[in-house]
This record gives sequence, structure tokens and C-alpha cells, in this order.
Amino acid sequence: MAELERRTALVTGGGRGIGRAIALALAADGVDVAVNYRRDFDSATETVNAIKALGRRSAAFVGSVDVTGDCERIAGETLELFGAVDILVHNAGIASRGQLVTNTEVAEVERVWRTHVLGAFVLTKLLVPGMRTRPRGDVIMISSAATTHMAANSAPYNMAKAALEALARGLAKEERRNGIHVNVVAPGLVATEMGRRLVKGAMGVDDIHTLDAGSPFAHVCTPEEIADVVRFLVSDAAGYLTDQRITVDGGTF
Repeated sequence: MAELERRTALVTGGGRGIGRAIALALAADGVDVAVNYRRDFDSATETVNAIKALGRRSAAFVGSVDVTGDCERIAGETLELFGAVDILVHNAGIASRGQLVTNTEVAEVERVWRTHVLGAFVLTKLLVPGMRTRPRGDVIMISSAATTHMAANSAPYNMAKAALEALARGLAKEERRNGIHVNVVAPGLVATEMGRRLVKGAMGVDDIHTLDAGSPFAHVCTPEEIADVVRFLVSDAAGYLTDQRITVDGGTF
């Protein structure tokens, strides 16, 4: 997708899993990519090196998106190095602990909400004004199919992802006059570290790929399949799309 050349993206949680797949897909389409990570320096470095091997600029920025000061530093360092951010992909996320509402600590709700929602809000507030001066801006929020069915024992996660989607929908209406597209991608079960922990905790399944045969299209969704939706949404092919939520779960729900 040659039209993506000379654009820069910031991908939160971009060192591994879905975030890494998105970062690499955008780089393959000609985008320079800033990779945010929280703890896994080695994975973030591998992702940056893989992006550079594709001929694109890249750098890793450490920081936890649930901390406002970290968001401010990540945005500032990205802008200082790259000069602009045309695409923000808020992918960083954490799971909740699978408790009943009545057994859930307030601190857990706050922790999950800050990671999914506050981080997205702060980064949006910092980076969207600059996008208004660019030929096109894109904000992609990585949500979850969880907001479709709102399962029990997942209130903090469900609440946070629902709030993230609310942020995206309001932002889309505010910024379309400025040439900025805002969309939500909502994966179902994906073969990532988080997905593996989920099926092990909920189903006692050690190998997520034992679920392939019973999954849509005979496999558990891959991170690359989520990345393909993101690369479409930020391309000229999606030039008239904004305020959309695309569920990527093989039609499961």
C-alpha cells in the first residue's frame, strides 16, 4: 500500500502479540513505527529490528500507559524523534482476574480502566491535535468481542473496553471534519500470550491450538489477521470509513 509511505504510527503494546503484528504490517506498507512497551525490552527490540529490516524507521519507547506521565513522555519522545504521528493504535491492554463483581477489588477496576481507557484518552489528547495538520490522521482502538456478549466474571475488562469504544465513537464525530478517521477493532480469541492464559484459566487448555478444529475456519485467529484489518482501516481503501467497530471473531458471536 504505497499511499501509507511517509506516515508514522505509534503502536502501544507494540512489542509482542497483536501489537507486534500490527507494527510489522504497517511497516510492510511503508509506515515508520514507534513501538511502545511496558516491560519486555527484548521483544520490543526484536520488533524494532524487524521493522528496520523492512526499510522503515523505528524506535522503542518504554512506559506504562496507565501512568499519565508515561503517556506524556512516550508521546513527546515519539514526536521529537519522528516529527509527527499520523496513526495512533492503542493496543496495550491487560486482562481482569475472572472474579464475580462482588469479589472484585476497586483497585483492579481502576488498574484495568487506566490501562485501556485513561491511556487511550491521554495519548489521543496529546497526538490528535498534530494529526489535524497532516493530510490524514487515523486512530485505531483495539477493543474486544467481549463488549458484544459481556460475559460474567469479567466486569473490569468489559467495563474498560466498553468505555474505550465510547471514547472512539465520540472522537470520530468530533474529528472527521479534520480529516481524522477513528475506528475500533474488536478481536475475539487470538493466539497470543493473553489468549493462551485465558484458555488455560477458563478451560484448562494448555495448547491453544487444540481449539483449532472447533474454531471458525479451522483455526484460532492469529495476530496477523487482526493486523490485516488495521492496515485496511488506515489505508486509502477505507477513505470513507470512520466511527466503525469491526469484530474479528470468525462470526463466533
